[in-house]
Amino acid sequence: MSLLKVQNLTKEFPLGFFGKERLKAVDDVSFEIERSRIVSLIGESGSGKTTVGKLILKLIRPSSGQILVNGRDITQIKGKELREYYRKVQGVFQDPFSSFNPIYKIDRVLNMVFEEFFPDTPDSERKTRMEEVIASVGMNPREILGKYPHQLSGGQLQRILIARTLLLDVELLIADEIISMLDASTRVDILNLLGDLRERGMSVIFITHDLSLGYYISDETFIMYRGNIVEMGDTEKVFHNPIHPYTKMLLESVPEIDRKWDLSKRFVPELVSSSNAPCKYYDRCPIRDEKCLVQKPEMVEVEKNHKVLCLKAGD
Repeated sequence: MSLLKVQNLTKEFPLGFFGKERLKAVDDVSFEIERSRIVSLIGESGSGKTTVGKLILKLIRPSSGQILVNGRDITQIKGKELREYYRKVQGVFQDPFSSFNPIYKIDRVLNMVFEEFFPDTPDSERKTRMEEVIASVGMNPREILGKYPHQLSGGQLQRILIARTLLLDVELLIADEIISMLDASTRVDILNLLGDLRERGMSVIFITHDLSLGYYISDETFIMYRGNIVEMGDTEKVFHNPIHPYTKMLLESVPEIDRKWDLSKRFVPELVSSSNAPCKYYDRCPIRDEKCLVQKPEMVEVEKNHKVLCLKAGD
């Protein structure tokens, strides 16, 4: 049984003053994640990747669809079941400073785990466990405990938030742009730490807009565009044999230090009125034809562990 199974997940937001129009931030998305896997959810701003993460974390409610964790539909859980859910599923977000109250010491963030989930744990055991998890994420507890958030770097704060998940014995971590605010040297350390979590048996959804980071760390890659997953599968297959025009465009947009961009070869979409096109990529697609304007694309398996949402995938 998969750790996480998402079925036909949709989230709509109202638009305008009266909310009569609707925006589908997530549109009929389905996927599965096995245990001890890192999956990169990649897309440009507004693609819906963060909304997927928030839905899994139950920060917002889905408009339709199911989210199954260990076979249980979490869209219906509440009360004690919800507390147990957050013991197994946690999130770490882009800005580590916003996760800490500046007037409290770092110890409080870790100690709150015991107060909420393990209130009977003696103080001596709490301190021992806190020191263990801080050491396990590559930091010296003596240099961390007793400090205020402003006395630590963003990278150190992100490590503390990851250490917090180790106290909870988390099974699934939603890591949403967790290294976008960090410098290059610290980014590699955090990525390697996520790899260590996978070795411990944790699964990670790594939400990012950076293709190179996703390629470095992930076992599988899901490419999102305007609420749809347009390509998904083993990372090596998605990166080395991209099928969807959007995936190809993303990969071609990655700068290479030994090559100057040839701007004359970039694709400029024609000004075509396609408001009713069922394919959301129609306006930007260089291989579109008439059927793309009238027929809704379906997810097709082009090879083992590699699927694409495109009518022309087999052409």
